[in-house]
Amino acid sequence: MELKPVPRRVIPIQVQAADAQGMVSLYEKTPKVYPRSVAGWFARWRWAMVWLTQLVFYGLPWLQWNGRQAVLFDLAERRFFVFGLVLHPQDFIYLAALLILAALLLFFVTAIAGRVWCGYACPQTVYTEIFMWVERHTEGDRQARMRLDAAAWGPQKLARKSAKQGAWIALALLTGLSFVGYFTPMRELGGALLLWALSPWQWFWVLFYAFATYGNAGFMREQVCKTMCPYARFQSALIDMDSLVIAYDADRGEARGGRARSADPKALGLGDCIDCTLCVQVCPTGIDIRNGLQNECIACAACIDVCDQVMLKMDYAPGLIRYSSGNGMEQQLNSRQLAQRVGRPRVWIYGALLLLVGSAFVLSLSTRKGFSVDVMKDRGTLAREVERGAIENVYRLQVMNAREQAQHFTASVQGPPGLRVVTDPQLTVEATGIASLTVRLNLPPEQAKAVRGQTLPIHFRVQTEVDGQVLSTEEKSTFYVPR
Repeated sequence: MELKPVPRRVIPIQVQAADAQGMVSLYEKTPKVYPRSVAGWFARWRWAMVWLTQLVFYGLPWLQWNGRQAVLFDLAERRFFVFGLVLHPQDFIYLAALLILAALLLFFVTAIAGRVWCGYACPQTVYTEIFMWVERHTEGDRQARMRLDAAAWGPQKLARKSAKQGAWIALALLTGLSFVGYFTPMRELGGALLLWALSPWQWFWVLFYAFATYGNAGFMREQVCKTMCPYARFQSALIDMDSLVIAYDADRGEARGGRARSADPKALGLGDCIDCTLCVQVCPTGIDIRNGLQNECIACAACIDVCDQVMLKMDYAPGLIRYSSGNGMEQQLNSRQLAQRVGRPRVWIYGALLLLVGSAFVLSLSTRKGFSVDVMKDRGTLAREVERGAIENVYRLQVMNAREQAQHFTASVQGPPGLRVVTDPQLTVEATGIASLTVRLNLPPEQAKAVRGQTLPIHFRVQTEVDGQVLSTEEKSTFYVPR
């Protein structure tokens, strides 16, 4: 019996046409997005967040606290000042806890309200909004910018482009200088800049951060959100059908079509969407929200503002595009019903973790003694025999003073009977400084004979007095007795 070959389904491949030189391009150029300006309730909120975040960013390096910069990460001296809090490298556990808190807060907010962080407070969004404001005031709104880019180079185009680039560069340099001001005292940095006396590393970081701001906010813009930011990729694991997103009401809007303001859309078989495409024109990432939820949507709500304006002009109810959820759109839930669905298991879990970690973080900071001690045993000589057969071990106590006043410390030891400190156990550490105290411990020969070849546990106790209150801390170590 002859077997007939089974026909295979083949996906047709479209051959891409070659250019005049016979070259085939494997990449498509990303079309430039020209966002249109928009005004409205959400636009005012976005600009309120722009002002708030930038007042904090540019203003903090100039704020003084107890005669010093309020927020300063002094890498050279390995000291980190955050208002009244002084941290040393050994306190990096607080940085780890802060990063965990930030991640949990992002998860919690995303589960409830989607990508509102992206739309209102993300540095990429904020600086893009500022740079686009400069662009609109130098080159015009959307149509004017498109005509300017299509026009041949001339005096007017050169002047407008130069004004925009000059303002962008100045803003980027100011941003880079403010960034470095968190690591070098801002007033010293400003004085050095006026004298053109910045160090090579200061120049590098000012220019590097300025270049990053200039490139990301001026040119890459939506491409950072679309291709570089990982948040857009894993947000689908954080949201569900009850998370707040920007959604287009297809049941109400379809079918789309233009019509006169006085026309009855039902009689024409049309929905409320007049297909003006303004929602696409104002989108900073260039997407069409009417195609459904997309990972490029940063929830800036510009489409809501412009659509509501169109609906009001057409005498239709606003909310064709609105903040809602998947279930909210399917079931046509109102605002009160949406709020009632916030308390979901994932929200409670994120909230509980956030409360737990946040409480532990605050409790740990509030109970800090203002100093810490590290005990390091002399590795060169674990133990040595001194006069009359006594055994001696040597230690170095590193004391970190987290207060902004000099502190006087006293060290003592607890261990086997007869163990005593034979060096001066007192140490003064300057404000926010680090100092070392060499401690020699001596065990008399009578007690040493009974514990030959053993490693004995000991406890160092370091104490100081602050405002009439004695504060102390204990650190474990060992005392070695040779055979």
